[in-house]
Amino acid sequence: MTEIHIVSNRLPISIEREDGKLLVKQSIGGLATGLGSLYRSHDCTWTGWPGISVEKSSKEEDEVNRLTREELCNPVYLTSADINDYYHGFSNSTLWPLFHYFRSRVTCNSKQWKTYNNVNRKYLAALHKIYKPGDIIWVHDYHLLLLPEMLREEFPDATIGFFNHIPFPSYEIFRALPWRRELLKGMLGADLIGFHTYDYVRHFLDCVDRILGYRHTHGEISAGNHLIKVDSFPMGIDYNRFKNAVSEKTVQDEIKKIRQTYEGYKLLLSFDRLDYTKGIIRRLKAFDTFLKRNPEYHGKVVLILIAVPSRTAVSHYRQLKKQVDGLVGSITGRYGTLDWTPIRYFYDTLPFESLIATYHVADVALVTPLRDGMNLMAKEFLATRTDGSGVLILSEMAGASSELGEAIVINPFNRNEFVEAIETALSMPAEEQVSRNRQMQERLKRYQVEDWAYDFIHQLKAAKEENIQRGARILTRTVRSTLLLNYKKGKKRLIFLDYDGTLVPFKDRPEFAVPDEKLLKSLELLSAIPGNEVVIISGRDRETLDLWSKGLFIGIVAEHGIWIRKAGSEWEMIEPLRNNWKEEILMVLKLYVDRTPGSFIEEKEFSLAWHYRKTDPLLGETRARELKDQLMFITAHMNLEVLEGSRVIEVKNASINKGKAALKWLSDGEWDFVLAVGDDWTDEYLFDVMPKDAYSIKVGFTRSKARYNIPSIKDVRTLIDDCIQTGKSCTEVTGEEKRKEYL
Repeated sequence: MTEIHIVSNRLPISIEREDGKLLVKQSIGGLATGLGSLYRSHDCTWTGWPGISVEKSSKEEDEVNRLTREELCNPVYLTSADINDYYHGFSNSTLWPLFHYFRSRVTCNSKQWKTYNNVNRKYLAALHKIYKPGDIIWVHDYHLLLLPEMLREEFPDATIGFFNHIPFPSYEIFRALPWRRELLKGMLGADLIGFHTYDYVRHFLDCVDRILGYRHTHGEISAGNHLIKVDSFPMGIDYNRFKNAVSEKTVQDEIKKIRQTYEGYKLLLSFDRLDYTKGIIRRLKAFDTFLKRNPEYHGKVVLILIAVPSRTAVSHYRQLKKQVDGLVGSITGRYGTLDWTPIRYFYDTLPFESLIATYHVADVALVTPLRDGMNLMAKEFLATRTDGSGVLILSEMAGASSELGEAIVINPFNRNEFVEAIETALSMPAEEQVSRNRQMQERLKRYQVEDWAYDFIHQLKAAKEENIQRGARILTRTVRSTLLLNYKKGKKRLIFLDYDGTLVPFKDRPEFAVPDEKLLKSLELLSAIPGNEVVIISGRDRETLDLWSKGLFIGIVAEHGIWIRKAGSEWEMIEPLRNNWKEEILMVLKLYVDRTPGSFIEEKEFSLAWHYRKTDPLLGETRARELKDQLMFITAHMNLEVLEGSRVIEVKNASINKGKAALKWLSDGEWDFVLAVGDDWTDEYLFDVMPKDAYSIKVGFTRSKARYNIPSIKDVRTLIDDCIQTGKSCTEVTGEEKRKEYL
């Protein structure tokens, strides 16, 4: 039976020492709460740190193993040094501040990085004990960014998912990490990578493109022979749990108590972990300004500030505590009276019943982080508003803002906007409150945390199935052997080879893409084998291809099929064409060259190409989309086609393509063996016209009409060499002898 292995830094339980005994306590973290329904209702095991350091092989370890096993947990044992360098160090002093855009707080310590690697391997070792083929592994969060790749190396066929619960930063921020490549490669070991919002998806894809050079198509990355799907999955909450809790007696008692305590006051609620990313300092300063500007609210409004202790071992957090204490004291001293305290400050965790009651009673919730992956508290607050009342002030920097547009969404760095939001919230009519909240509540009901978890698992299975199907299309050793056997049996063989990206790496400039001597020799030997007809089929212009193929007895297709030259023949146009359209298109392309540094135009006799491989990737992609849209509009009533290739936009006659050119050879008679190899979008036309028994091969692992995929140019050239060796049983002749025989 398929088992789901949830892997995170912490287990959903904590093991604690009390009076010399080990006790199990349920964790209250968002991840433990969010995955609780999946974990309890399915065949799941949770791997993580139990929250306690124990000596290896001690009686305590045996007891922890017993306690965690009863809770379907698989413990990872960390030493005090591990916790210091891996958790407090690299995870929360390097990754956490950087991913939340606090570069000034980032420390880069090679010792902590080494420990982070080692601890990720400890999680791998823990999974090695329980993993079975066919199981699903779902890794969570920034503490374990290296683990997916480690798992892929250990279990190549495993189904691996990764979800990042905090923001993923832009390239300009992420590039500052000395270990940026290793972290990206670590994540790319997964079949599916999930983020809360599309912004984080976009940032991740941009970093992978710029740092590793892996391009993406519709959120799919091909890394070697592995496909990685990247998508957004906004995490929900257990809506019904929070809603129904309001009616429980213990909660109702707590609600009554809070209302009696704060009778006559409007309540603003600030509830967060004490973390510098949550914007508590700016929130207090905004409240200070609000009281200064609105003396009519003195004695009528109270801010309930609940700060849950967090990472007290990290110096930045201790300093933040002092700042908050100081600001609370300053504001209270400035505005407070004998019978009114403007801020009620609690530095403690809150029991679930008290939290629900506080959510339900508050008139306004201030959820204003400076940066946050999602922020489930905003959703929890809305779920408890059973009568539809209450106002949510939400930071646009929180992932939840993309779902909760009916809230008062603010820039937390703009104090004036913040103060105005408080004023608006306190004066908002009840009907408007209900109207806004009901829309958000309906949305939250439709996509709860259980839907989020099942959606991810469903997409993970689909991504894995896609990888399995792609694996079936790989030109394996067995398929290669069959290909070579059929090649050897054939008496009349036709071989189509694309040039750029298939035989040589793509280079923008012709002078950098000249074929090397080894390739020229291979093409000469391949074409010299009796029965072989070799055709280079390229987008390059015919003058360049003429120069490069000098002395070779091969067929050539130039400019994606406009010009063809059979072996021993002269160039001929596939059909009469006109190029009087070029001037108008050229003007547009020149405009985009001016607007896009690094781009340039390649002018051919009957086509034009705008290259942007050397531009800034994000700018290039943006301009390419704009250009393509404009060209599609211009050419709508012209017999022209706009092609999008590997960082190039090309315009040519619509009736001409590589497939049509290939038919000039395919129609020459019956071929015993046909091979076609290409890497670009334009080669799909070639694959489309291949006979059913032909060997069509796509270089790389993007989607294709080709029957097979081959990883790289190196593998293509090895295949050509294998064909040459296999053909040596035939009588070898030189290119010149074959030319005479042909004539």
